[in-house]
Amino acid sequence: MTVYPDMLATVGRTPLVQLQRMFKGESFQVYAKLEMLNPGGSIKDRPAKEMLLSAVRDGVIGPGSTVVESSSGNLAIGLAQLCNLLGCRFICVVDPRTTESNLRILRAYGARIDMVSKPEPETGEFVPARLNRVRRWLRKIPGAFWPNQYANPRNSLAHRLSTMAELAADLPQLDYLFCGVSTCGTLRGCLDFVQMNGMKTKVVAVDAEGSLIFGNAGAIRHLPGLGAGRRPELCPEQGVHSVVTVNERNSIMACRRLVREEAILAGGSSGGVLAAVEQFREQIEAGAKCAVILPDRGERYLDTVYDDEWAAKTYGCDFAETLRRKER
Repeated sequence: MTVYPDMLATVGRTPLVQLQRMFKGESFQVYAKLEMLNPGGSIKDRPAKEMLLSAVRDGVIGPGSTVVESSSGNLAIGLAQLCNLLGCRFICVVDPRTTESNLRILRAYGARIDMVSKPEPETGEFVPARLNRVRRWLRKIPGAFWPNQYANPRNSLAHRLSTMAELAADLPQLDYLFCGVSTCGTLRGCLDFVQMNGMKTKVVAVDAEGSLIFGNAGAIRHLPGLGAGRRPELCPEQGVHSVVTVNERNSIMACRRLVREEAILAGGSSGGVLAAVEQFREQIEAGAKCAVILPDRGERYLDTVYDDEWAAKTYGCDFAETLRRKER
């Protein structure tokens, strides 16, 4: 048995599982990287570790420092657990789309939660409003540190050094990688690894309808973790093979199929990535090996993605009945 010195040492090295049932009958194979098995429950543990430890090495933060960040939940949890280990205070700026489960977890870690209740008037988006609130905290608290997941190169570096390196080791002949986007840290880091190592892997970015990352029309989004109300600084300018835009209905249905057919309970953005594979399937050649990154666990979405009443009220759709019809 491997004994680790602390929780930080357990971040990464997540398993890769072939989705044999959900994509049964397809001429290509799909493998899922289960990022929900990181100690904080999501892929965001990786950049949280890289961004904060680099700040410690640079002498920017230490015991007693204050860390402030804008997050819909997953990065916040990764930062909160690490701040406890480092002896730092953590202030998390969130918005109403943050799940109640994530808020309870953050409170358990001792984080201070600052809820931004209204979006930015000009755009109708919460991210700009959250960032304005972060800047207010920085003015209020001298020496406070903002990791800035949207622009910090250490965000994408974490995925170049670990996420994609692990995928390349497990699947040397990887043909397609489907990667959800929000801060674009995962996309940028994986793409950097592919290009720097001369891999032939085609990187497919998965965005949400209503997101502004790739210039689409903005619209209300209910699920956190996929899409953004602005184009992040880390968004790559070139190298992405394709961009697939998915709607939230298909994302939720994919989540529910995943847990029924593969026994994997994943979050809403994971469903979006799987829905993208289904939309893109005609362009995938026979025999191709595809990988999907499933960012977080589904327990945090029991009140939304997996709740029939919430789903029916939000989308006017009976997902449970639709799934039953598919299974007949």
